[in-house]
Amino acid sequence: MKYAEFYQRSIVTPEQFWQDEAALIDWNTPFTQVLDYAKPPFARWFVGGHTNLCHNAVDRWCATQGDQPALIAISTETNTERCYSFNELRAEVERWAAMMQSLGVRKGDRVLIYMPMIAEAAFAMLACARIGAVHSVVFGGFAANSLASRIDDAKPVLIVSADAGSRNGKAIPYKPLLDEAIALSSAKPSRVLLVDRGLAPMAMVEGRDVDYAALRAAHLAAHVPVTWLESNEPSYILYTSGTTGKPKGVQRDVGGYAVALAASMKYNFCGKAGETFFATSDIGWVVGHSYIVYGPLIAGMATIMYEGLPICPDPGIWWSIVEKYKVTRMFSAPTAIRVLRKQAPEFMRKYDKSSLKALYLAGEPLDETTSSWIADELNVPIIDNYWQTETGWPILSIAKGIEDTPTRLGSPGLAMYGYKVRLINEINGQECGANEKGVVMVEGPLPPGCMQTVYGDDQRFVDTYWSEHDGKMVYSTFDWGLRDADGYYFILGRTDDVINVAGHRLGTREIEESITSHPNVSEVAVVGVEDKLKGQVAVAFAILKDANAATSEQDVMSVVDRQLGAVARPARVYFVTQLPKTRSGKLLRRSIQAICEGRNPGDLTAIEDPASLQQIQRALRL
Repeated sequence: MKYAEFYQRSIVTPEQFWQDEAALIDWNTPFTQVLDYAKPPFARWFVGGHTNLCHNAVDRWCATQGDQPALIAISTETNTERCYSFNELRAEVERWAAMMQSLGVRKGDRVLIYMPMIAEAAFAMLACARIGAVHSVVFGGFAANSLASRIDDAKPVLIVSADAGSRNGKAIPYKPLLDEAIALSSAKPSRVLLVDRGLAPMAMVEGRDVDYAALRAAHLAAHVPVTWLESNEPSYILYTSGTTGKPKGVQRDVGGYAVALAASMKYNFCGKAGETFFATSDIGWVVGHSYIVYGPLIAGMATIMYEGLPICPDPGIWWSIVEKYKVTRMFSAPTAIRVLRKQAPEFMRKYDKSSLKALYLAGEPLDETTSSWIADELNVPIIDNYWQTETGWPILSIAKGIEDTPTRLGSPGLAMYGYKVRLINEINGQECGANEKGVVMVEGPLPPGCMQTVYGDDQRFVDTYWSEHDGKMVYSTFDWGLRDADGYYFILGRTDDVINVAGHRLGTREIEESITSHPNVSEVAVVGVEDKLKGQVAVAFAILKDANAATSEQDVMSVVDRQLGAVARPARVYFVTQLPKTRSGKLLRRSIQAICEGRNPGDLTAIEDPASLQQIQRALRL
């Protein structure tokens, strides 16, 4: 089937389309209505149907491939490795479910998970899904204030945590941060379940804290049947990164999410039961939820959970995992690939990567240089995909499982099935033509798997994301993009990162792409800085490939002049050796902008290396 035909069917007859796709998962009770869109923009999918994420991810595979690998937990930080079969995974999840129930967790209760990338974190997530509890995973190592705000919003009856995480061989104690967060919060949990990895001292609070090892020992023979949930009951809350003020919790459903993930694993990631999937993200982010824990397991694949860096103990570690576990599909971020590109090539080439069929990249725009390099090294398709915490699965990509559509450098691809993507001119509200910049929007209803609402605040969901165009409700991605004549989309940056220079609206992404085309520039961040004369000016911070080569600020500006015109020329180009990023690899553009404007850079909890901000300050001579 041609992808265009498949896509049109999902848009023209969405209810029939998704009814067909719902057969990809098990239902305990059939749904009576595919879609209820009586109260736009709130969409309810598979109404009346009862299912369970844990059943679809674990139990249903035990009868046919119970002894095959399901969860492969690897830590290069602690030099440990353990492969759990589907049967073993179910047993661990049932133990966790019993432990949670013994601590008072019931259907609908929230459980906050503040954990490193260890198997127990996945057990905890799946156990919540099994008993109908709502999990809220907070990225391990978040500072106490950020954690406290999420505790107050979710109001968990139980928090699951550990003594510490580890990064580059250095322990990152979690327990002191957690204790401080609970002290700061008003919605204090009654119990805290703690995994002791032996990495850091851990003082237990009597009457509240519970030792995991002891409690597990009491539930080794536990059997906890799945709790069948109506499709639209909540499965989890995930707070969006970069939240300021009151946290914004993305609330996901059960049935729609399971169907969307099953479909995406089939059509986007071409996963087959018995194969191995390796996503290098963290469970604290949406990729970790969708494509480390739930998606691959729903497809009957083994999934790899990796704690460690891409270059430790050496830059070949990921490829050694690919070789050992015959990884067929891999999901990572462009930043990680750029890190690997800087390493000696022999680490890339010493392992057998022939099992690998494709590499998927997301989380930030994929530049052409990085895409071309990794494609040459792996000799497999490199498939970009664009989506958000809010959507849970790709909005734009290439669905190779439908048709072997070619990718296009610099583009995440085509609109994915179910998403009625529109490009809207934010000035006049009209639909954009080919190669005309606009705001990437999705006409409601959003397809299955997308956010139901902002947790506890339906009005905030409407006010934040939705507006009316042509009498229809449309969801804003807050991203600036364009679509070429062939339907390929290009993401140009956040609409709220658009630079308005003397009335000219410029996307930071366009300027960054231009600067990185300079042969001696490896990476760059462009931000808009307040200017009394022009409103804003563009300021660039660039990393050179060879710091000893003669590259001047004027050289870089000349490249932009030639490619985009003088109006897009940065007011200044500063050379640094590192850029401020989160641990997941996202550039902290707003923090850079704040420093340039003499403002507080905000919550830097998730920053990878604080010294990178000092480099920005030194470059500005602040």
